Amino acid sequence: MNLLKTLASVGGLTLLSRIVGLARETLMARIFGAGASTDAFFIAFRIPNLLRRLFAEGAFSQAFIPILAKSKTVDGHDATKLLVDRVATVLFWMVSLITVLGVVFISGVMALVASGMAFGTERYAQASLMTQIMFPYIVFMSLAALSAGVLNTWKDFKTPAFTPVLLNLIMVVCALWLAPHFDPPILAMTVGVVVGGVVQLAWQLPALYRIGMLPRISFNVLEALRDAGVRNVLSKMVPATLAVAVAQISLIIDTNIATHMQVGAVSWITYADRLMEFPTAILGVALGTILLPSLTRAHSLDDEQEYNDLLRWGLRLTCLLALPASAGLGLMALALTSTLYQGDKFDVQAALMTSQAVSAYAVGLVGLISVKVLAGAYYAKQDIRTPVKIAVFVLVATQGMNLIFVPIFGHAGLALAIGLGACLNAAILAGLLVKRGTLHAGQGWLVFFAKVFIALAVMSAAVYWVNGHIGWVAGAGLANKLKHVSWLLGIIVGAAVVYFATLFAVGFRIRDFKLIAKG
Repeated sequence: MNLLKTLASVGGLTLLSRIVGLARETLMARIFGAGASTDAFFIAFRIPNLLRRLFAEGAFSQAFIPILAKSKTVDGHDATKLLVDRVATVLFWMVSLITVLGVVFISGVMALVASGMAFGTERYAQASLMTQIMFPYIVFMSLAALSAGVLNTWKDFKTPAFTPVLLNLIMVVCALWLAPHFDPPILAMTVGVVVGGVVQLAWQLPALYRIGMLPRISFNVLEALRDAGVRNVLSKMVPATLAVAVAQISLIIDTNIATHMQVGAVSWITYADRLMEFPTAILGVALGTILLPSLTRAHSLDDEQEYNDLLRWGLRLTCLLALPASAGLGLMALALTSTLYQGDKFDVQAALMTSQAVSAYAVGLVGLISVKVLAGAYYAKQDIRTPVKIAVFVLVATQGMNLIFVPIFGHAGLALAIGLGACLNAAILAGLLVKRGTLHAGQGWLVFFAKVFIALAVMSAAVYWVNGHIGWVAGAGLANKLKHVSWLLGIIVGAAVVYFATLFAVGFRIRDFKLIAKG
């Protein structure tokens, strides 16, 4: 399997998803603004998102995929199919129970997530209702994550990678055509989230059927729990859940802090986070997705050379692409937020505030992406406890940074602390891998970084000069907006051309990054 080609295809589909997602966020910003109702929606969406990270592509995938990949390699098709059936059974009933409890005890849920919202207010009522509506989303997303894990293990990366496109398309439809029929209009987006979850699962079922891995969910949960493979998954999932929970706890703390700030702070941070998802998903998630099964296989076969080659390839590619993305986001933060979001109910002030959060997030972009690659090195060895311990330490460190940065930078301080915390997390993960002898750094890193920083300096200088000659928040109207979009696209394309042309001039070639994974 040509990993660079696979990364390009998965990254391309992820890019498509993010483009549609960006269209969704742009519509939401312009239709709903950054007021109380929008804050309520984003707060409500935190809960199913948290549980999705725990029971879907986060903790569950980290525990399930290495065990599944090993079963496929060692035990054969029939045993692996039985494992998938029993894991699906346990996952479905466990998540369904949590969903029911969440809907029933909604007041307790809101107390954890949005303590800054006064009980009985309209914003509190809206957030509670939307949270209850979106709770079932996690059932469908959990099964969709299981399906994605199976398909990725069978080297079908394209089918799962396309599923977020469907969610975003459905939410765009809801924003454009359903919103006017709801009161408040943003309630339509909650319907879009649930329907999107159903469609994401349904999209993957034919692909599972073709490989003979369509899960069968049984009512006999006790029998499924007695399965050794299921118990192994659950034993790995507990520390993995804690690892993911640590990151989500940090997010919940930040959301709580934001609810105590001025109205709109939650929305500013969320819109900034959506922009950060562009590079983190396209590169970080895509790299993590394609590397984990290959790393697991290499470890199962005791192939240390391939294991190291895979890790070094992932880290070099991260640095090569994440560094210019970080610089670009930092330099073009206002250009991005103004061009994409400003208009109608999203005013200049909201664009400025969101751009501050984008710039702060950009500081930690390399760390956010590197963690996706480095954590996979531990999960492939079924060592989940180490990332958990590191995550707990980083949580404490991040909250310490909040105490320093929030009084100085306000809502942007929350984003800055998250970014720097991710960099600290990546540094510790990498340091331990080197210390244990799991990762051998190899030769040529100084030359590699020297070439990258030359290209980065040339690109940044060009972007800074061009950006300084454009008034991004000036003017209004369709003609002016189209002009700004043209400028923005031109700068992005021009920056990419300058960066890669400089890399070519200093000796980089695409063939240097080709890597063929075994199996």
